[in-house]
Amino acid sequence: MNDYEALLRLQQIDLELMRDSRRLKAMPQQKRIQAADAAKRKVAGELTKIVGQRKDAELELQDAEAEHEHLMQKTDEVKALAQEGDYRQASSIEQQLTSLAKKMEKIEFNYKEMSDRLKRLQKAEKNARDLDAKLDEERTAQRASFERDTADIMARVRQLADERKRMVAALDEDTLARYDAAAKRFGGLAVEKLEGNVPSICRVKLQPSLFSDLKHAGSITECPYCHRLLVTEEVAD
Repeated sequence: MNDYEALLRLQQIDLELMRDSRRLKAMPQQKRIQAADAAKRKVAGELTKIVGQRKDAELELQDAEAEHEHLMQKTDEVKALAQEGDYRQASSIEQQLTSLAKKMEKIEFNYKEMSDRLKRLQKAEKNARDLDAKLDEERTAQRASFERDTADIMARVRQLADERKRMVAALDEDTLARYDAAAKRFGGLAVEKLEGNVPSICRVKLQPSLFSDLKHAGSITECPYCHRLLVTEEVAD
C-alpha cells in the first residue's frame, strides 16, 4: 500500500471510529450510568455531612452522660456530708443538692432530644449507605448490559484501531502531522480527492493554472482553497 492509499484509508478509519464513538455515547445505558454516577456524587456529599453530624451527636450524648454521672457522684458526696450531721452546713448542703438536682433535670430533659436526634441521623446514614449500594448495583447492571449490547461495535473498534496503527506506520511524519492538524481543524474531514478539476469536499473548481500545478505536485498535496490534504486522481491512477 502506497502513501496516498494509506492516507485515504486512515481518514476512512477515523471517520468510522468517530461514528462508532457517537453510537456508544448515545447508548441508553451510558446515560443511566452517568445518572448513577451523578447520584452517587450527590449521595457521597450528603453522607459526608450526615456522618459528621452523627459523630457530633454521639459526642454530645457521651458528654451529657459523663456530666450526668459526675453530678450523681457529686450528689452522693453532698448527701454523705449531710449524714455527718454538721448542721452548720445544712443550708449550704440543701442549696447544693437543689442546684445539682436542677442540673440533672436539665440534662435528663435534653438527653431524650439528643438521643432522638442521634437515632434520626443513624437512620439517615443507613438510608444513604443503602442508596449508595443500590446505585452501585444499578451501575454494574447497566455496565454489563452496555457491554452485551455493544460487543459487536467494540470488536469492530478494536479491529479498526489495529488497522489504524498499520496506516500510521505507512505514512511519513510530516504527512501524518499535516493530517492530524487538518483532522482537528475540519472535524475529521482532512483529506479530499481531486475528481477531474474539482476537490471532492470543498467542491471549488480549480483554475487551469492551479490544476496544472497540482498535477505536478505529487500524489499528496494541499487544496489551494480549503487547505485540506489533497490526493490528485491523475497521480493516484
